[in-house]
Amino acid sequence: MNLKTILLTITLGISNLHADTKLLILGSGTPNPDPNRSGSAYAVITNGQAYLIDFGPGVIRRASAFSPSWGGKFKSMEIDRLNYAFLTHLHSDHSAGLADLILSPWVLERDKPLNLFGPKGLKKMAEKISDAYSIDIDYRINGSQPSNLEGYKTLVQEISEGIIYEDQNVSVEAFENNHGDFKNSFGFVFTTNDKKIVFSGDTAYSQKLIEKSVAADILVHEVYSEKGFLDKTIDWQIYHKAHHTSAIDVGKIADISKPKKLVLSHILFWGNSEKSILEEVKLNFSGDTIIAEDLMIVE
Repeated sequence: MNLKTILLTITLGISNLHADTKLLILGSGTPNPDPNRSGSAYAVITNGQAYLIDFGPGVIRRASAFSPSWGGKFKSMEIDRLNYAFLTHLHSDHSAGLADLILSPWVLERDKPLNLFGPKGLKKMAEKISDAYSIDIDYRINGSQPSNLEGYKTLVQEISEGIIYEDQNVSVEAFENNHGDFKNSFGFVFTTNDKKIVFSGDTAYSQKLIEKSVAADILVHEVYSEKGFLDKTIDWQIYHKAHHTSAIDVGKIADISKPKKLVLSHILFWGNSEKSILEEVKLNFSGDTIIAEDLMIVE
């Protein structure tokens, strides 16, 4: 065996070791309180490490469903191991689970601070949560319950465009999307050894998103029903057109960027069916398209 063959064998071995990236759908919902769809939340799992994207209402319960303690198969989803979370924007349906994410893993023995990455204002949000729960935190530390002094803390990095995090498993790039007049709203590109996964965040049609999602293995894109949109009042049509993306336009985006898999999430059905939304997407994109459901695994 020559040196080139040896190096190739080693490279393939390393690639196979890391070729395990999966997308977990923790929450595929919107502000509408659909009991089957928790608030916006996802996890990228690679090389035994979990990275959360958004933490809407219900994030901890959904994460736990993937953990061995509650019948799942991902050790990285044990809540005491949830150490990294990335926030697209500060809207409550994407961030209202933050108190749960900060405190519950600590109560169940996370012994490291939670690393948070997100827009300006996230640091204040995390600090105010700690202030709001100061009585609880103080009692758990100074009472009879066994508690560590680190797991309730947060390390917050407020982000701008560009690479916002890198380690041996993943590189995370943030880019500004098009969420109406709501500033500091981002999408993310997660690049691992074997996958490129793009999260649109909440956005209307975005040229930058198209550029960042070219040839993605998975594009997770928000969507609303065009048919339902046409039944909305003019004021709501103005709002949604500026802040979100119709199924028809998502199809146009995917037709240009050509992801291997298009995952539709944060879905505004407005009384319409999954079939209807898929038909609207397929007017422009014929590739592999998936309607996200909570607790779905996408590989």
